[in-house]
Amino acid sequence: MGTLHPRDVCGDAAGALFLDYYGKEWYTIFVFCASPGGSPARRGARLCRILFKRQDWSIYSMSLIFEKEDTAWGHCPALLCPVLSGKAFGPEGALEACAAAQDAGVFCGGEREVFSLSALKDGKIVSFVLMGLGDSPSLWSVQETYGKAAGEARRLGAEDVWAELPASFAPEQAAAACEALLLADYSFCKYKSGGKASSRRYHLPGRWEQACRETEVLAGAVCMARDMVNEPSNVMTPARLAEYAAEAARRGGFEAEILRRDEIRAEGLEAFLSVARGSAREPRLILLRYRGNPEGEVLALVGKGITYDSGGYSLKPSDSMVTMQSDMAGAAAVIAAVTAAAHLKLKINLTAVVAACENTVSGEAYHPGDIIPSLSGRYIEVGNTDAEGRLTLADAVTWAVRREHAARVVDIATLTGAAITALGHGIIAAMADDEDLWSRAERAAERSCEKIWRLPCDEELARQNKSETAHIKNLGGKGAGTITAGLFIREFADKAPWMHLDIAGPSWNSKAGALCPAGGTGCGVRLLYRLAQGFEAQ
Repeated sequence: MGTLHPRDVCGDAAGALFLDYYGKEWYTIFVFCASPGGSPARRGARLCRILFKRQDWSIYSMSLIFEKEDTAWGHCPALLCPVLSGKAFGPEGALEACAAAQDAGVFCGGEREVFSLSALKDGKIVSFVLMGLGDSPSLWSVQETYGKAAGEARRLGAEDVWAELPASFAPEQAAAACEALLLADYSFCKYKSGGKASSRRYHLPGRWEQACRETEVLAGAVCMARDMVNEPSNVMTPARLAEYAAEAARRGGFEAEILRRDEIRAEGLEAFLSVARGSAREPRLILLRYRGNPEGEVLALVGKGITYDSGGYSLKPSDSMVTMQSDMAGAAAVIAAVTAAAHLKLKINLTAVVAACENTVSGEAYHPGDIIPSLSGRYIEVGNTDAEGRLTLADAVTWAVRREHAARVVDIATLTGAAITALGHGIIAAMADDEDLWSRAERAAERSCEKIWRLPCDEELARQNKSETAHIKNLGGKGAGTITAGLFIREFADKAPWMHLDIAGPSWNSKAGALCPAGGTGCGVRLLYRLAQGFEAQ
């Protein structure tokens, strides 16, 4: 592949090079600059991240650059200027720009309001992007506002952008703003002729560098998950997903174990294999183990890994199949979350379990009405072959508890359309049978700006999963579909503290939003990382 020295990127600046895996085709290069040398655009830079394509080393992604001197904004043609409690923050001219916009009645400074205008300064056109933050913005509001501003900078075509952060910001707010800039500039154009991903560079005051230490890694992990989900199902097959996870583990310094069909059968994961039977593409059981605290307990993250879902013999309508490449979004989330935890060296033990396969139709496919065994020893009546995710998760959760000896289990899955009916496309449906685990998840959701809503573990509803001919059936009947699906999975957790996250709604954008274009969103990555981080002290 060859080597690259830091001076090749930043002129004479000395630095250290860190190469990180980003899929088989992409590599991230982190450059830590230690001297003020180099071009004016690079002078004073503390940290930048450039993503190169292995074949031609073309720039793929933008960078965060923390400047030593606030005067570095002078070379940026676009300036993002927050307006907090009516006061504009930013370089010279920001106050005047804000006052002019307010006087013209085109900008009020209200929460999440974004407006741009241009001025002539020293013979150059400078664009001011004003961002209304209201009086006391939440982390969610900060992210959406900075995400919208990043979109405006993209529309203006600016390659170098100064992004101001109010001095009154808490470290969490500063990190949320930086994360939003990175997430909002993501694009997936691998298969688009002439498509070019963003090479935008965001320059920020150096005093915020420490507060944003985790930002690039977490944003990179979210984009990693997005890439996995956005790959079409003919590319992101179970085998390819396993390769992706194994290479991420190799470069991240944690363990990966991949089981093939014969090994899966020998281990007794028959519910998983029943779903996989209909496809000519081989299934994979993906096991990732990160041990940041060898003496501590294991938190298991179990992700649904259906790389394509036709519904099987309970066939989906054709319109519903178009985006079924996203049915492995839970798997992408746990792979990316463990990768982020390893790179940031969390002092916790994590195991990710992904039962990856396709759910398709053939003469070998399983049928409605079948009774199938499972790793737990329970027999399952198949009421619907399009309720396949809970079958693969049943064996994966059992594996996490019995083989990985996990003290707690969190599963994450694009499981039910009922979750979208109940909560729309922006909120994760959650269930938990352990109050401590749930309270930690609530705190993690607040920090990660991912919305969750708890549904009840109601025992009356659990009875809807009762089978007359087997231990349990995979379809709970009409009503409360998200809850009965979650309660089905709970039966295989062997009474270990358990939580279920249904991301059917927020895992995929049908149209672009402030922080993400249409396609995979990377939902759950930040939530799982923050949840794991919350267990560090313990």
